[in-house]
Amino acid sequence: MVTIEQLRELSLAFAESTEEPHFEKTSFRVKGKIFGTYNAPEHQLVVKLSAVQQSVFGAFDKAVCYPVPNKWGLQGWTIVKLASVETDFVLDILQTSYCNVAPKKLAAIYSNP
Repeated sequence: MVTIEQLRELSLAFAESTEEPHFEKTSFRVKGKIFGTYNAPEHQLVVKLSAVQQSVFGAFDKAVCYPVPNKWGLQGWTIVKLASVETDFVLDILQTSYCNVAPKKLAAIYSNP
């Protein structure tokens, strides 16, 4: 299980990332673009992935990592139930989402060659 404190630490470790409110949720951003939101009542993370990335991460467990069930999910927004995953999984999915929305120079810091 990943706590909000761990999620915050992982998210804010990325270059130029910030934590800001997003309606009733907490968001993690890079250069103003959201790469993750935290829904406290549901203890869920939502990240921005491509369709292929959604499929790959969802293969872990479709009950734990799955597209948001509406038009946002079709655009890549993906739910992760934090009570059911380990820190390594969250770090991988956060890094993927960060690289999807970050400017190329920042994303290159974390991208594999």
